[in-house]
Amino acid sequence: MKKVAVVFWSGTGNIESMADAVVQGSNGTKIAASDFSSEKMSEYDAVAFGCPAMGAEELEDTEFLPMFEAVKSELGGKDIALFGSYGWGDGEWMRIWEDDCKNTGANLKAESVICTDAPDDEALEKCRALGAALAE
Repeated sequence: MKKVAVVFWSGTGNIESMADAVVQGSNGTKIAASDFSSEKMSEYDAVAFGCPAMGAEELEDTEFLPMFEAVKSELGGKDIALFGSYGWGDGEWMRIWEDDCKNTGANLKAESVICTDAPDDEALEKCRALGAALAE
C-alpha cells in the first residue's frame, strides 16, 4: 500500500469531512494545507488534495493556492486525486484544477469528487473510494 498524504483546506468543515473519508479509504495522513510544502512531497507516494471553490470558482487563495503553486513542480509522475465542494456554479473550478494538474504531468489516479455544500453519505463514500484507489 502506498504512503498517502491527504492535504486540504477547510473553512466550514465540509472539506475536512471529505478529507477524513479519504483518509479512511487510503489509510493516509491528513495534513492541513498550511503544514504541507514541496519538501514534504518526496515523503509520500501519492497525494490527495482537497479545497472548496471560492469566489468566482477558484481555489482558496490565502493558504491553499500558495501551497499548491509551491508543490506543482513536484507533481510530474506523482499519483494524485482531487476533491472539494462548492455552493454555486457548475464545478468549473474542479475542471480547471484537473487541467492544471494534468499539465504538470501528474497522474490523476481517480475521478475527482465534488459535492454541493456539505458532503452527503454518497459523497463521503466516493471520497473513501478515491482514497482506496490512490493507495493501490
